[in-house]
Amino acid sequence: MRRAVAVRLSALLAAGALTAATGVALSTTTASAAAGGVTGYATQNGGTTGGAGGQTVRATTGTAIHQALCSRASSSTPITIQVEGTINHGNTAKVSGSSCNTAAGVIELKQISNVTIVGVGNGAVFDQLGIHIRESRNIIIQNVTVRNVKKSGSPTSNGGDAIGMESGVRNVWVDHVTLEASGGESEGYDGLFDMKDNTQYVTLSYSILRNSGRGGLIGSSESDTSNGYVTFHHNLYENIDSRAPLLRGGIAHMYNNHYKRLNESGINSRAGARAKVDNNYFEDSKDVLGTFYTDAAGYWQVSGNVFDNVTWSSRSGDHNPAGPNPTSNTSVSIPYGFTLDGANCVPNVVAQTAGANKGLKVSDGSCTPQSPDPTDPGPTDPGEPTDPGPTDPPAGTNLSLGAGADGSSKASGTSYGNVVDGNTGTYWSPSGSTGSVSVKWGSVTTVSKVNIRLASGSGTIGAYRLLNHDTGAVLASGSGAGTVSFSPASLKKITLEITNASGTPRIAEFETYAS
Repeated sequence: MRRAVAVRLSALLAAGALTAATGVALSTTTASAAAGGVTGYATQNGGTTGGAGGQTVRATTGTAIHQALCSRASSSTPITIQVEGTINHGNTAKVSGSSCNTAAGVIELKQISNVTIVGVGNGAVFDQLGIHIRESRNIIIQNVTVRNVKKSGSPTSNGGDAIGMESGVRNVWVDHVTLEASGGESEGYDGLFDMKDNTQYVTLSYSILRNSGRGGLIGSSESDTSNGYVTFHHNLYENIDSRAPLLRGGIAHMYNNHYKRLNESGINSRAGARAKVDNNYFEDSKDVLGTFYTDAAGYWQVSGNVFDNVTWSSRSGDHNPAGPNPTSNTSVSIPYGFTLDGANCVPNVVAQTAGANKGLKVSDGSCTPQSPDPTDPGPTDPGEPTDPGPTDPPAGTNLSLGAGADGSSKASGTSYGNVVDGNTGTYWSPSGSTGSVSVKWGSVTTVSKVNIRLASGSGTIGAYRLLNHDTGAVLASGSGAGTVSFSPASLKKITLEITNASGTPRIAEFETYAS
């Protein structure tokens, strides 16, 4: 069936082409990736941290992105790649190395882990060139635009998918991106956001998907039901013919999305899939939920949605819309915490937050968009000095004394080494409200407890993760400072990753203990 997009893209995002350099430069600025904090199913299965704790590099070509991947010590060495400029076929070549498996004409994240790709500066545009994630895990893609990727015609890239995942992919967070095409399959385009062949624990948040015949799918056929655990929230689907998304098996959670001009069908749950559909706003659309183009039924749990000028077809054969008055036919248990904006305010919230180059704004759950980096409240009034850190350390030897330290973000005038010097009068701060600092040893050390001390005048840690830097495993997570215990871990490096804060945290000491 030909499903041409009803309204074509009249103007594409303009971006100046930069010099086709192939080198990778060390960046002196801090990547803003993960500023709003990972959400949804990507928080499960050990969490998604991307390149946190690793080196940050700058790339202005696709070849430079590949070179950054191939220059790592191993295929799992964490790295954050800041991208600025237009990435296209002309500047994206294959690069070889023991820590990568790349290909020309596509950004290839294959058989690797612990990588963040984030647009910075004037923005990053992947023009007619897709991003392919295969046999990989712990990946973050943030603040980029991917446009006009084709599977037929010229040039072709990534099977026609803007972002495609397949073959045992785990833990991917795609956030604040813009994915767009200029037509449907007959014009050479395929899906904007596809997952297949055992892809799990994925979140798509604060993003725009528009002007395409196909929004995306989970599962490539009725027999490909090993995918799932995917969250879609605060996204705009606009001028999409179908697959918003198509679900074959597995579980998906859609909340606070704005669906506008879904021309033929929307959320297509089939082959036993279960969709939890909460507080979304459907507008000027047709058959926005149901089981379509198959007799293999799927299921849904609905709550709090708004249907504004939505038309519903009659049920017939393999066309089974959920409306005109959708009701739940299954129940879905969600393992992570989430806060719902009221459905009526979703169009306004999504308009202010979704897509690349929106300042990574997020919702606070009360229909009020906010910037991810709260203003530093400044030091405490000198008349009322406070030390939010604990006064009594845990028993035993502080293993951090005499150890090394490094990190991924550092404010001017502070030092990573200040967290291991035993002096609470000195401190490390990230350059904003998020960042990471690590304690490292020359040989394997067993750690089961840490004590985080804050300096006077510090901002508050809203959320953090403790990571085994060697493996990427999440040892513990929480908020605030103080003592944290976890199962003993043998490692050479432990990382404190601050993912959310009020003001700028001042970490005076990052103490580590064996017990």
